[in-house]
Amino acid sequence: MVSPSWLHHIAVGARDPERLAEFYRAELGSRELRRNYYTEGGLRSVWLGLGQTVLMLEHTREPSRRVEGVGSGPFLLAFGVCAEELPRREAELRERGIVIEGRSEHSLYFRDPEGNRVALSAYPTDDLGLR
Repeated sequence: MVSPSWLHHIAVGARDPERLAEFYRAELGSRELRRNYYTEGGLRSVWLGLGQTVLMLEHTREPSRRVEGVGSGPFLLAFGVCAEELPRREAELRERGIVIEGRSEHSLYFRDPEGNRVALSAYPTDDLGLR
């Protein structure tokens, strides 16, 4: 069996990829890698860099689905931050009018403009054997 080396990309459907890309750039500091367009010229996707992973925001006409708690299939995008950074990041999100839906010892939870559940997490991974 071949073991993957890293998570290559996550693709998220978005009714407004431009708006969602702006949110992830502003709130999480991701950097834009590429824009892709339909042959007729409309924006099809915006790809953002998150370390070695690409967040692909792909245009869809499907309505957003709101997942509460643990749902079937993907239900949360969790981004790592340093533990010392978490209180400052929470204050910044609140200052920008982003509602913090929940908080645990190591993570805080909120929604992106498409209604996807997002977390900033400082959960320690040292004992998980990732490095």
